[in-house]
Amino acid sequence: MKRTPISFLSSALRVFDLSIGEMLWSRRTIFMALVVAGPVLIAAITRGVASLGPVMQVNGTRIAGATIFGLMIWVFYLRFTVPVLGVFYGTSLIADEVDDKTITYLFTRPVPRGAVLFGKYLAYLVCTIFVVLPSVVLVYLLVVPIGGTLAQSFVPLLTDLGLLALGLAVYGALFAFIGAEMKRPLLTGLMFVIGWEPAAMLFPGYLRRFTVAYYLQALVPHAMPQDSATSLIQAMFRQAPPIGASLAWLFVFWLGFLYLAARAVERREYVLEQ
Repeated sequence: MKRTPISFLSSALRVFDLSIGEMLWSRRTIFMALVVAGPVLIAAITRGVASLGPVMQVNGTRIAGATIFGLMIWVFYLRFTVPVLGVFYGTSLIADEVDDKTITYLFTRPVPRGAVLFGKYLAYLVCTIFVVLPSVVLVYLLVVPIGGTLAQSFVPLLTDLGLLALGLAVYGALFAFIGAEMKRPLLTGLMFVIGWEPAAMLFPGYLRRFTVAYYLQALVPHAMPQDSATSLIQAMFRQAPPIGASLAWLFVFWLGFLYLAARAVERREYVLEQ
């Protein structure tokens, strides 16, 4: 009897249900927990140091907790955690199935190939969001009360949470495409995050427009404190487009790379190495 194909959405949800448990208990999740634990530990140490003496100062200028929090969002989350997790998870969505020689079992079922990719991508998104964002809230609760109150920066916190979720979505879609299209996706992804994006952001001209970071950083106006040293760094990295244009391009990247990833999975013939 011929099996009736399942709809794309139902197939994706089934793959999601199957993948979310595997992803949460994988070695990559341990790596992710260690990555997000670093900023929380630094925030706890900062809070402890601040409780032992007067409010911290640099060159005689008081540093409020909200400023420290913004700096941590910029350095630890926006520039490191989000792209790195996107690389390690996004490139593995299909590549791990190929390496484990289980890709044929997924593709022989009566589900669209693109739905397999989309379901695994949803699992990645849920897994990373529910690990990364709580750590941001912990850092906020630990750091922002230093020299200030929590209510003063609650709205920026919501903006940061939405920004980081969007960053995880866009980077995940980009590296899902790389993982579906290339034979050595992890190496390519790391070269993009560690090599291409930082280099493109430093050079003047249009190269930075071909990075995700260029548009993400336009949504974090408070991420760098305004002093003589960090303002120079900010000037190099923060020549960004308007917020509306940044959001538009990020959504274009997100949907575009997700579509290309699904299309690559549909068309590519995966040959398992013996």
